[in-house]
Amino acid sequence: MVLSEPYWDHHIPLPKLGPLHSRLVTAFVALICFINSHDGDFVFDDSEAIINNKDLNPDTPLSNIWKNDFWGSNLSSNSSHKSYRPLTVLTFRINYLLAGGLHPIGFHMLNVALHCVISVLMIDVFAILIGGLVHDGRGAKLNLSPKASFLAALFFAAHPVHTESVAGIVGRADLLCALFFQLSFLVYCRAFQGGDRKFSVLWIFGSILLCAVAMLCKEQGITVLGVNAAYDILMVCNLNVYELAHRLLSRRKSADVGGLVQSGLLMRLALLFLGGSFLLYARWRIMGTGPPSFTEVDNPASFAENVILRIVNYNYYYSLNAWLLLCPWWLCFDWSMGCVPLIKSATDWRIVWPLVLWCCLMGLVSQALCSQDSNKRRTLTFGLVLLVIPFLPASNLFFRVGFVIAERVLYLSSAGYCLILAYAVGYCGCHWRKHKRLLRAATLTLLCVNVARSAQRSQQWRSEQSLFTSALSVCPLNAKVHYNVGKSLADRGNQSAAVKYYREAVRLHPKYVHAMNNLGNILKERNELREAEELLSAAVYIQRDFAAAWMNLGIVQNSLKKFDKAEQSYRNAIRFRKKYPDCYYNLGRLYADLNRSIDALNCWRNATMLKPDHSLAWNNMVILLDNTGNLAQAELIGKEALKILPKDHTIMFSLANVLGKQEKYKESEGFFLNALKINPNVASCHGNLAVLYHRWGKLDLAKRHYELSLRLDPSAPGTKENYNMLKRKIEQRQRTVG
Repeated sequence: MVLSEPYWDHHIPLPKLGPLHSRLVTAFVALICFINSHDGDFVFDDSEAIINNKDLNPDTPLSNIWKNDFWGSNLSSNSSHKSYRPLTVLTFRINYLLAGGLHPIGFHMLNVALHCVISVLMIDVFAILIGGLVHDGRGAKLNLSPKASFLAALFFAAHPVHTESVAGIVGRADLLCALFFQLSFLVYCRAFQGGDRKFSVLWIFGSILLCAVAMLCKEQGITVLGVNAAYDILMVCNLNVYELAHRLLSRRKSADVGGLVQSGLLMRLALLFLGGSFLLYARWRIMGTGPPSFTEVDNPASFAENVILRIVNYNYYYSLNAWLLLCPWWLCFDWSMGCVPLIKSATDWRIVWPLVLWCCLMGLVSQALCSQDSNKRRTLTFGLVLLVIPFLPASNLFFRVGFVIAERVLYLSSAGYCLILAYAVGYCGCHWRKHKRLLRAATLTLLCVNVARSAQRSQQWRSEQSLFTSALSVCPLNAKVHYNVGKSLADRGNQSAAVKYYREAVRLHPKYVHAMNNLGNILKERNELREAEELLSAAVYIQRDFAAAWMNLGIVQNSLKKFDKAEQSYRNAIRFRKKYPDCYYNLGRLYADLNRSIDALNCWRNATMLKPDHSLAWNNMVILLDNTGNLAQAELIGKEALKILPKDHTIMFSLANVLGKQEKYKESEGFFLNALKINPNVASCHGNLAVLYHRWGKLDLAKRHYELSLRLDPSAPGTKENYNMLKRKIEQRQRTVG
């Protein structure tokens, strides 16, 4: 490679810093953009990928991460998303181990640190793409474009579209993928250190291996092979693609093919192709049952019957992604469910945006291919390569994806945009020499605005409340946004406000069964049973296998005394979800209300077998056996439960009552006192302990606990009468003694 220093690098309005200082500044900018997310909560998808993912638990076999998808579901399951990212899950597991549990600060800090490292490595990547891989006489790598690569890396470090990947812990997949993507590219470049026409096959295999590692972090990692191939063709072999295509199309004989063979390009491309094919085949085998299934609300354009409509809407999505890179002000955690309405006719004014996008792209492509300036050609070509190739898996061209727009998939593609933007600044510097100060001010303003927006956006990602609320102004038509705001409010106890957002979610998307289910639950708790039944019935009609809605419908029907319908609803829930301990518990309550004691006990036993720490099921078994006079069996069940739940004061209380009825006063007293140690402010526990002492003849202790019970709950049923009886008994005893 014989390359010259890019002339436009001198005109970048930044000071020329040494390698160490430019890296420190880049890392610092990346840090200040996202550091305020370090003590944020687990938000949005973090609950499924981290909090509810059993693969993070040290008690779960480590081998499970190689069998399950990113969310902890078995890859062979039809419900699996097929997102195979075991190395990302492994880092989550390490976070869990180091922190001793699910403490989000460690997860967030690692994400921020990874972004800083990636931003610093971007200097090396951009330096090679702009100025080539050049070494001095001692073998040290030279950066022929120190200002341009530094500016592009700063743009990358501060881009607000990265917030989802950095501030959202699930974005770890994008960060790790980007890191190994960079390493794969840099290792591929190392294969050419020996000079022209010399390359190391070992380094090429190392690059393919790092590509495999990137794929094990996120599927997008496979695209680095395309970037490597483009680097080899355009930089190592210094081919002018436009001239080569022109010769081939005009059928003019060329000796270039022999040169390509001698340079080893065809061999290297064959290695990349074979390596990529093997990785894709392995990935396909791992998916097992086939590609994941998505619904129309996930990606409505992919379900459009008309091919033309699909193409138009896909291109509209591309234009929106491009706009997020150009103007990352309207950012949203989710773009599905009506956030981006489909273009359905040629009169829709939004059809202009795909046309604008393609005009811009064609302009860039023509400059990248046809410009007489080799530096300009090379920089714009690599900018487009980095912009387009990493985005291809999310483009719907090869398979249907499960989203409309996802800011996280732009993490790598934004590097191409930043490279083109840095070139644009240098180009303006060359041609606007009289306005250098203005250009410098504009560049610094852009950087400062991006830093401020990134900091503001990462602040919004600190909690679900702020994240979901921030989306209302961006996607007011998105039913999922309203649903998540409602869910966040309900989780914080503000059910009245939650109802408003759940209703809006159902209005925007009348088949939104999860919103119907949650709204039905709140209405059930507010005793608005008729409307709750209507909503839940509609939810299970729309989605027959919605087990949670079937169970909640059964609870409502039970409250409405529709016992036969309630039993059938519970049975449907269990049919669609075999291991459903909460449903067995509620079915047991139904049977208990109908005096079907054996059936109730069997249901509660099933609940405890499926979920051994199901406290309510254990406690209800003890109470039911107590009420039916089976005291010995109730004692056995209570003691079995306390082996699993040794600090459950409700089971201690129920067992103490059983032992008291068997006149095992000492043992009963011990369980009452242990229950009160755990929760000393339970009036009924003090009252029943007083009754025990009353029967036992320890009248002073009985008097004390009656008084404590009445102090905690003056209206406690029976306690006042028992206390008055005790006082009369004490007075009678005192008169007898006197």
